[in-house]
Amino acid sequence: MKIAIVCYPTFGGSGVVATELGLELARRGHEIHFITYSQPVRLALLNPNLHYHEVHVPEYPLFHYQPYELALSSKLVDMVKLHGIELLHVHYAIPHAYAGYMAKKMLKEQGIKIPMVTTLHGTDITLVGNHPFYKPAVSFSINHSDVVTSVSQALKDDTYKLFDIKRDIEVIPNFIEVDKKKIEENSPCHRSMMATETQKIITHISNFRKVKRIPDVIKIFYEIQKVMPAKLMLVGDGPEKEPAEKLCDQLGLADKVIFFGNSSEINEILCFTDLFLLPSETESFGLAALEAMSNGVPVISSNTGGLPEVNREGYSGYLANVGDVETMAKRAISILEDDKVLLQFKNNALKVAQEFDIQNIVPLYEKLYRKALKQK
Repeated sequence: MKIAIVCYPTFGGSGVVATELGLELARRGHEIHFITYSQPVRLALLNPNLHYHEVHVPEYPLFHYQPYELALSSKLVDMVKLHGIELLHVHYAIPHAYAGYMAKKMLKEQGIKIPMVTTLHGTDITLVGNHPFYKPAVSFSINHSDVVTSVSQALKDDTYKLFDIKRDIEVIPNFIEVDKKKIEENSPCHRSMMATETQKIITHISNFRKVKRIPDVIKIFYEIQKVMPAKLMLVGDGPEKEPAEKLCDQLGLADKVIFFGNSSEINEILCFTDLFLLPSETESFGLAALEAMSNGVPVISSNTGGLPEVNREGYSGYLANVGDVETMAKRAISILEDDKVLLQFKNNALKVAQEFDIQNIVPLYEKLYRKALKQK
C-alpha cells in the first residue's frame, strides 16, 4: 500500500507514535510518505520505502496567521497525484483531518477517490477540540473520515461524550517497540554515572505542561528521599520547567535532581531507572508510562483517562487519584524499599509492555487500511 501519514513532527506522543508506525509499515514493505511542516524528530530516512514531503506555508501580509490547513490540503493533493498515494492516515482531528477532508474533496473532483483514516490522540479531543470555536470542525472532521481510531477506550468514551459523533470509533492502543534482544542479553547499564549503589533512581518524562503536574512529581520524590537515598531524573522541556527548578531549590533538592531537557537518550535513562512517576491531570493513553514499562520500570500514576488501561494496579505499579501525592509517595516507597518487591514489579511492568509491542499493534492498522480501501 502507498500511505500518506500526516502528523505533528515534534517530541509529543502523537508525533512519535505516527513516526514509529510509519517506520514499521515501511519495514513491512509499504510505501510511506510523511507530509508535514518539518521532518519528524524520530524519522530516519534510511529505508527506500520512506519519503518526507515538507509543507511550505507562504507568508502574505494579508494574513495575520498563515493558513497551514490550506497549505497542507494543497500539498496532500499534489503528493497523491504525483506518487499515486492510495490512503491518508492523519493523526489529530484538527487541523489534520480537516485538511485531509478538503484534500479528498479536491481530489474527488479530479476523479480520484482516496480514503482517510483519522487517529484521535487526546489533546485534539479533550483540550483543543472541546473549545467552542473548534467543536463543529472536530465533529465534522470525525464524521467525514472513512475510518476513525482512538488510542484508548477512555478517549473513545470522551469523544462520544463531548461531540456529536455519528460513526464508529475503533480502539487501537499506542504501542512500543520492546527490544527483546537487548533485554535478553542484559546489556550493560551505566547506572553509576547517575547515582551511587544505594540510591534509587526515580524518573519523569514529559513536555512540562501544567497538565503533567510537575510539582506533584517533585513532592512525591521529596517524600521518597526522606526514607531512602534517591535521585530524580526530569526529562523534557516546557513552561513548567523553570518553576520546577525553583521548587527543587525551595525544598533543598537541587543536588538530588537532574534536569535533562529534551533528550534522544530516553532508553539509556530508563535503563537505570527504578521507578517512573506520571501523576498527570489527564492522559488519553500514557505513552510515557508504557515506554518506561518496556524498559522494565514500574509506574506510579494517576488513575485518569487511559492510564488504567496501561498501568495495571498492584501489578505493573500503582494508581491514585489526581493530586493524591501522599498515596502516590506511600505506594512508591512500598515498591522501592524491598528489592525483591521491586524486582517483581519490574518483571511485571515488562510483561504488560510486551502486550503493546509494535508487532502486535501494527497489523491492526494494516487490517483497517485494507478495510478502508475496500470501502472507497
